[in-house]
Amino acid sequence: MSAPPKPSPRYTALLQLLRTADTIWNSSRVFFGRWELSPAQFNLLNLLTDPGDGLTQSELSRELLTHRSNITGLVDRLEARGLVARREETGDRRAWRVVLTAAGHRLMDEVLPHYFRAAERVWEGIPARRAAEVGEALRQVAINTERAAGQLAVEDRP
Repeated sequence: MSAPPKPSPRYTALLQLLRTADTIWNSSRVFFGRWELSPAQFNLLNLLTDPGDGLTQSELSRELLTHRSNITGLVDRLEARGLVARREETGDRRAWRVVLTAAGHRLMDEVLPHYFRAAERVWEGIPARRAAEVGEALRQVAINTERAAGQLAVEDRP
């Protein structure tokens, strides 16, 4: 009987990536909890902090990589808190642009300095250049994952 194959360094790195992502997500729930935000709510608000005329729910959906129906619930909850508002989309009465309200801007002005400091602590002991290299490697992993998922979908068809 032969010995089972040993996992490659790439497999081991993938497992570590998944564990790290889970740890970051769980920690971010605690972090954002002090402002009564979920990580998803923060991510949506963060997308809207750039100056401009907001984003449509479809644009938010693409940026957050989530289904549009989930965006509706996020926007509803943030709108109920007065942090975002919906504005009619020019030329399309069915679409809405989501914008930060003054209260949303104030909240993000409060949260972001803490968030940026926490991000620095997460990378503590890792030089900025190395963090940039890891970020680029993770971007490639995401591209490869999407490609592999598309291939699996085609291969699994009867």
